[in-house]
Amino acid sequence: MKRNSQLSDILHVLLHLAEGDGPATSENLAAAMNTNPVVLRRLMTGLRKAGFVASAKGHGGGWVISCPLDRITLRDVHEALGAPALVSLGFREDRPECLVALAVNESLGLAVQEAEATLLKQLGAVTLATLSADFHRRLARHREAGGRGHHPHHPPEAHSHER
Repeated sequence: MKRNSQLSDILHVLLHLAEGDGPATSENLAAAMNTNPVVLRRLMTGLRKAGFVASAKGHGGGWVISCPLDRITLRDVHEALGAPALVSLGFREDRPECLVALAVNESLGLAVQEAEATLLKQLGAVTLATLSADFHRRLARHREAGGRGHHPHHPPEAHSHER
C-alpha cells in the first residue's frame, strides 16, 4: 500500500516558498517534489483558499507565501489539503454481521480515532516558522561541515534560489 505523502510534499513546497527570493513557478516547485505541475497546482488550491499562498500568472509570476509562517500550523495545512486520513488502518469487513468482526472493528476504530486526535494535536502545535528555524539550524551545520547549497539531494535546476 502506497503511503499518502501529500502533507509532507506540500510542507516541503511551503518551506521552499518561504526561503525563496520571490515567486516560484509550479514547474520549479513540482521539480523539487518530483511530480507534475498539475498535481502541485491541485494541492495548492486548498492552501490558496485558506489564505496561506497566492499565485500570479505571467512573466515574473508564480506562488508566494501570503501569511506569516508563525500563523500557519501543520494542522492548518493538513486541513487545507482536505484533511485526508492520517491513520490508514483497514477493516476486514466494513459492515460485519459477525459479532467477532463487530468487536474488532469497534476496538480498532476507537484506537484510530484516538491516534488521529493525538496526531492532530501535535500538528497543531508546530508552525511553519518552527520548521523554518529547524531548517536554518540544519543548514548552518551542513555548511559548517563544508556542504554547499541548501538541498543536497535535489538537482540545482529545481531551485531558483540560494540562501
